[in-house]
Amino acid sequence: MTEQSVAEYRIEDLAHHSGATVRTIRAYQDRGLLPRPERRGRSNVYTHAHLSRLRQIADLLDRGYTLASIKELLEAWDAGRGLGGVLGLVAEVDKPWTDERAGRITRAELDARFGGDPDEAAVQDAIELGVLERVPGRDDEFLVPSPQELAVAVELYAAGVPLSAISGHLRELRGQIEHIAARFLEFTTEHVFARYLGPLPPTDAEAAEAASLVRRLRPLAQQSVDAELARAMRLFATQHLNRHLAAGPVTTLPDEPQTITMPAGTMRAVRTLVGPEHVSAFIAAAAEREVQARTLDSLASNHNKEN
Repeated sequence: MTEQSVAEYRIEDLAHHSGATVRTIRAYQDRGLLPRPERRGRSNVYTHAHLSRLRQIADLLDRGYTLASIKELLEAWDAGRGLGGVLGLVAEVDKPWTDERAGRITRAELDARFGGDPDEAAVQDAIELGVLERVPGRDDEFLVPSPQELAVAVELYAAGVPLSAISGHLRELRGQIEHIAARFLEFTTEHVFARYLGPLPPTDAEAAEAASLVRRLRPLAQQSVDAELARAMRLFATQHLNRHLAAGPVTTLPDEPQTITMPAGTMRAVRTLVGPEHVSAFIAAAAEREVQARTLDSLASNHNKEN
């Protein structure tokens, strides 16, 4: 018999060895995550099995599992289904989905890239968006999760785009990209991964097979987005340029009132309709309405051509 198999703990000792608090241990017992201790007289006695279970729970929490999910996994473990394959699958999904490596930048370097003038509001906005992350203990340095994303912002700013507009664009773009990611996940779950996501956790063999599929499918999401974005950018950029070139130069008229020639018959008809004192106002209103109508017709026509 090993020392571990005979080790016994009071709840305070178990808390000390496991790193959990007494209150947490009791909460786990109430939730069914931790077996009840053996009752001996007035004392509760815990064993190494309780300590091992607490360490398993802590490890799963660190991996991002909820307590409800952990309970299901531990019940499967108790029923004889291993956790090794499942945890391997989780690790595969949790890997970075890009080959890009995070970088670091000092505050001085950051200011220099964006014109040299410190902008606290813009920095805070970048932190909220996750473009920058603070480095603990270093007020003058930031972690850059995606140097490519920061480089895009630098180029846009150099081209004349305000920082506030760049942040707004990123927020809008992120929402659209997250929708695409969710849709791709739904699609692959329905057609590929549904067989591994039954009421019980997959076996080690099933989890290993699913992890292999994740590795194969991982690049497909970005490849499909890259291809479709390139197609759409070429299509819309060409249409946008053609519309502007076809419009021709815009002639700016002076703000002063202009004299125009109207047929005598038209003028008589207008005077009869609205009275001599309202002729100018009537003609201006009629001209404005005609301009608006033609603008609406043009917009509708362009929309129909694009579709």
